[in-house]
Amino acid sequence: MTAKHVFITGGASGIGFGVAQGFAQAGHKVTLSDINKKALDNAVSKLKSQYDVDVQGVELDVTNSEQLASAPSHVDAPVDVLVNNAGIQFVSALEQFPEDKWRLIIDILLCGPAMLTKAFLPSMYEHNFGRIINVGSIHSLVASPYKSAYVSAKHGLLGFSKTIALESAEHDVTINTLCPSYVKTPLVENQITAQAKNHGITEQEVINTIMLKPMPKKAFIELSELAETALFLCSPAAKNITAQAITIDGGWTAH
Repeated sequence: MTAKHVFITGGASGIGFGVAQGFAQAGHKVTLSDINKKALDNAVSKLKSQYDVDVQGVELDVTNSEQLASAPSHVDAPVDVLVNNAGIQFVSALEQFPEDKWRLIIDILLCGPAMLTKAFLPSMYEHNFGRIINVGSIHSLVASPYKSAYVSAKHGLLGFSKTIALESAEHDVTINTLCPSYVKTPLVENQITAQAKNHGITEQEVINTIMLKPMPKKAFIELSELAETALFLCSPAAKNITAQAITIDGGWTAH
């Protein structure tokens, strides 16, 4: 596969950085974006030290309309692959769920990907190539209690992807959503702590009886699995795979 330029939101840690490592290892140019400037600089330095590829960092707040609209002007080459990954989580029963937190999660997880896709699509159309990969979740497909905003946003990504797939069908542009079950990232570590507090149980009990219980394979998804799947979606073999939820869940949704 010819080297591509990949732009990843929330790229300083977790899934975003794991996917970035996969693309860098395969020889692609990578632009990491993140709201945390210090973490972003560290991630860029780490990636540069690991791989002999072009790596760039762009400070980006995915809730800021102006920053989203101007993102294409902050990269030094057209973006071929957009990975919408930035995310947060907040765990609470709806009755105690702060409204500002609910709205913020929707803004980051759904509005951000939509507006950043809007910003990069014209260039993809102009060059007649684009791969948009939304990082969804098993919660794009099923629900869990105490995560109403997160589940709503992740479900919404699927509808968004299907719509843009139809709008972009005349171009060599695809849009798909990765739907992994739990990946051991800092975000999930925080969820484990919050769930333990909510349920009054130990963190290990959260892992065994809540997180991995619905998953027949009883294992966290590895970052390399997501990176390799994203790379496949950018390959010529996947040129007609679009509007799909790519489920990596160890059999969770087989029930």
